[in-house]
Amino acid sequence: MESISRKLYSLLKEKPVSDSDLNDTRLFMLDWTGCFAGGTATQQGEILSAYNTKWAGEGLLQSVFLMAAQSHITETDDLHRGSVTHPACVVFPVAWQLSRFLKKNLHDCLVASLQGYEVMCRVGEAVGPGHYKIFHNTATTGVFGAAAAASFLLQLSEGQFVWAMGNAGTQAAGLWQFNEDATMSKHLHAGHAAEAGLKAALLAAENFTGTEKIVEGEKGFFAGLCPDPEPDAVLKPSKGWKLSETSIKPYPSCRHTHPAIDAALAIRSEMELAGVHTSEIGSIEIKTYETALRFTDNPYPKSTFAAKFSIQYCVCLALEKGFPMLLHFEGDELLESSSSVLIQKTSVLADDGFNTAYPKNWGAQIKIKTGSRVFKADIKSAKGDPENPLSVEEMVKKYAGLMTYAGVKKSLSENLSEWILKADGSTHIPELIIK
Repeated sequence: MESISRKLYSLLKEKPVSDSDLNDTRLFMLDWTGCFAGGTATQQGEILSAYNTKWAGEGLLQSVFLMAAQSHITETDDLHRGSVTHPACVVFPVAWQLSRFLKKNLHDCLVASLQGYEVMCRVGEAVGPGHYKIFHNTATTGVFGAAAAASFLLQLSEGQFVWAMGNAGTQAAGLWQFNEDATMSKHLHAGHAAEAGLKAALLAAENFTGTEKIVEGEKGFFAGLCPDPEPDAVLKPSKGWKLSETSIKPYPSCRHTHPAIDAALAIRSEMELAGVHTSEIGSIEIKTYETALRFTDNPYPKSTFAAKFSIQYCVCLALEKGFPMLLHFEGDELLESSSSVLIQKTSVLADDGFNTAYPKNWGAQIKIKTGSRVFKADIKSAKGDPENPLSVEEMVKKYAGLMTYAGVKKSLSENLSEWILKADGSTHIPELIIK
């Protein structure tokens, strides 16, 4: 039988690309550049930059690793629900940097990005829930997406594409253990996935062979890393590109916290209209799907990263201060909010209805009691999901906020956004300068 890798090659070749697809990709590219810029301004981003300068150098692979790792720091990057992956932080660094290296134009860079998303998300949809309990899908399936994006730009043949998939998949790695003590390893996952996938494609271009059945083989990716894979999901028909199914994150925290944040913001508005202050809250009950609680049930976060993975912190922050911003997770803001009396009044519960809907829908319900009154909000699809998308204006505003956070000059920020959204497709990819 023809391998999954070969069938993926055919799928990508046959899938039409419309102007609308390319325009959508421009918006996702804009969002990614903001996430990348924001990441460079963090402690982790500065450590990674110092490492790269001291030890790695300025070559193509090193620049892709650094850019991808920094793009995944602020927890503002996009998310594809079905695969539970963050495609942008892996795919766009490869597409952008390799396009520059090969002197490819914007159109080719956008198509390469579409194909990278497609492969990364399709493999991610097939890994099964057991994989996600131990492995970070962005890391493990990201290698395939990075290799696919690079393969398009390198114009690899079918056989070379198969080799690229084979050598990408054998490098798949990324464990969730870092989340137990809120360390910085998560950012390495995006960096490694991008670099490893690019390296696999570059080697395939030199006719360095890779295994045919890396995904489905008896000693392959599914067999080694996935206790309950769904192989048919890789090639399941879909109406459009997987990029169009991907969500944009409005808040700088784990996506699993976002439905609850939406509910909290809705209740905050209702309480304000009713003249009820948060000091009057007697109890807060959060219901959501079990996977969300497995990653975010942490009532006492002690660091920026831990706070972004605490559903209690994020909900109480939204109730007390409104729309969550990056600075709410740092310094004095973090210390103040993490000791909030509201967190002590908060309980969390997995709900069968939300469990059944997941991963197609990521939902949550919040119920708040204040004396004799009860405020309740249900969220089926979080803000930024395809069913509840951010407007272009909201996406540009998010991008501008991340650029401001990174200290990027307004003129530079505006010129970059103008170029990404409106430049002719025949224009060559420039160096991404943010400082």
